Amino acid sequence: MSIPAASPPAFDAVGWLADARQLPSPNCDARPENVAIELIVIHNISLPPGVFDGDAVIELFTNQLDWDAHPYYQGIRGLRVSAHFFIRRDGTLIQFVPCSLRAWHAGSSTWQARDCCNDFSIGIELEGTDDLPFTDAQYATLAPLLQQLKQAYPIRDVVGHSDIAPGRKTDPGPHFAWQRLDAPLA
Repeated sequence: MSIPAASPPAFDAVGWLADARQLPSPNCDARPENVAIELIVIHNISLPPGVFDGDAVIELFTNQLDWDAHPYYQGIRGLRVSAHFFIRRDGTLIQFVPCSLRAWHAGSSTWQARDCCNDFSIGIELEGTDDLPFTDAQYATLAPLLQQLKQAYPIRDVVGHSDIAPGRKTDPGPHFAWQRLDAPLA
């Protein structure tokens, strides 16, 4: 009788996901000590707005965006942001920040009377806008990612950016199909 080999952990010791393309962002820092990762925040992003499949989001998150390449970029010039994960329209998964570090994705935010959601959350950006549905490929990547995060960290909730920054943010927007997530939280 053979003993089945243990499956490799999805995340390494610092929180890089083995199945994701890794493009480290400088826009992150240490989480506060003794703060558990309990929240996942779903966002949407496209640069310029409504334009998909280019590299502008990647360039923004890695501080390589050419601010003069599009008039829209003048309004965000110098912005230093990131997310842990970015899911492209074709389902490609890119990781910019290991889960052990704090990505700069939520800004001024509150969840269950706790401020500074970046301290205790994982940020997932979906390539999209509030105005269009997300793709089947994105949901097919997002659902297992949520399951892997839930297995690795004590996740208590999955919310939209609009839930933690109401009045300031609207993403992931009305076309995000929450019911399609196969990652119910116990």
